[in-house]
Amino acid sequence: MADGLKRVAVIGGGWAGMAAAVALAEKGLPVTVFEAARQLGGRARRAAIHGLPLDNGPHLLLGAYRESLRLMARVHPGPLPLKRIPLRLDVPGHFRLSLPRLPAPLHLAWGLLAAQGLTWQERLAAARFVRWLKRRQFRLGQDASVESLLRGHGQDGGLRRHLWEPLCLAALNTPIALASAQVFLHVLRDSLAAERAASDMLLPLADFSALFPEPAAAYVRRQGGEVRLSCPVRHIRRQNSGLALATDGGEESFGQVICAVPPQRLPSLTAELPELAETRKMVAGFHYQPIYSLYLQYPEDRRLPAPLLGLDGGLGQWVFDRGQTHGQKGLMAVVISGPGRHEILDHEALLDAVAWELAPLLGQQRPLWGKVVAERRATFSCEAGLQRPSIATPLANFHLAGDYTEGDYPATLEGAARSGIACAARITG
Repeated sequence: MADGLKRVAVIGGGWAGMAAAVALAEKGLPVTVFEAARQLGGRARRAAIHGLPLDNGPHLLLGAYRESLRLMARVHPGPLPLKRIPLRLDVPGHFRLSLPRLPAPLHLAWGLLAAQGLTWQERLAAARFVRWLKRRQFRLGQDASVESLLRGHGQDGGLRRHLWEPLCLAALNTPIALASAQVFLHVLRDSLAAERAASDMLLPLADFSALFPEPAAAYVRRQGGEVRLSCPVRHIRRQNSGLALATDGGEESFGQVICAVPPQRLPSLTAELPELAETRKMVAGFHYQPIYSLYLQYPEDRRLPAPLLGLDGGLGQWVFDRGQTHGQKGLMAVVISGPGRHEILDHEALLDAVAWELAPLLGQQRPLWGKVVAERRATFSCEAGLQRPSIATPLANFHLAGDYTEGDYPATLEGAARSGIACAARITG
């Protein structure tokens, strides 16, 4: 067999691509990773802002992210830079759900019945809804919107506003009127309804490039692989029994290719592969949702009552206190998922509006500085009934990895990692 046919390429150094690369390296297969950017991580990467190592957007991991955690443990030389705390959804003055350290399912039952900001009728309605989901094994006969599912089970008022809608937006980044109820139930099944530790919140203590992609690259290199930065693949074509990848440095032949680029880039990259026509058509029909991340620097003595709090009634949805996680004292990171009126504001007006919302928590109206990171096409819109492409393609040696591919999860780090691992398993057997 020609040497080129023994080689494996991964196109894209985000979480899906690096998960695939690590899974291949674990099996002793040297792999070549092509990343177009100057750094790894894709949508979860380090961003230098005001001279600080921040992220292009804050993310929260869950204890249910088994594959992400396994891979991180594989590539990190020491303890994982994560702060594990029991799930606590706290919207000061409005709502609080805190899961105690009790065995499952007692932790969830106790948490729902003791939730603050809900009436007794709402607490009992939530408990009945969860019991119904468990009896159905979190499976619907037919997908529907999250909104219609909630309405059909009396999950209205405070339940919808403070519990289910924020959870849906955080997990699926899609408004409940559009969001897939079945995908949302997969998230609930693996977190709230699984073992107690699965619902734990894992707060990163390092930036996202350092959390996984960079240690993953070091691991791949130690196993004999290669990671090339600032090396975009321009197009792919069939070459005898293999595939030829064209970069600015010329063409290289590979026996197997895992394509881990965003779905928006897939059509141009695979234009010379007629076998991918149906996949290109499928992703061309995707819609996308934005995520806005706002960084606001306050004096170092300002801190929140908890590392993560919910916000209610304004533009901001969640605020992270990076002083409590990253040692960046006084720095707050606010997340706004999905569409809304924040999209029509200029960045200065948006920062002013969110600073006003934070003022009661921090005792100071204006930050020292602020920065908006707007990802207008951050994730695919995870809508009810959406058809997503399989990781397997009509080309036996060409595989798709990414959180947009067919699977239980929405556009999350765990969904990306699972897709990469699955692609690697198709190659290693």
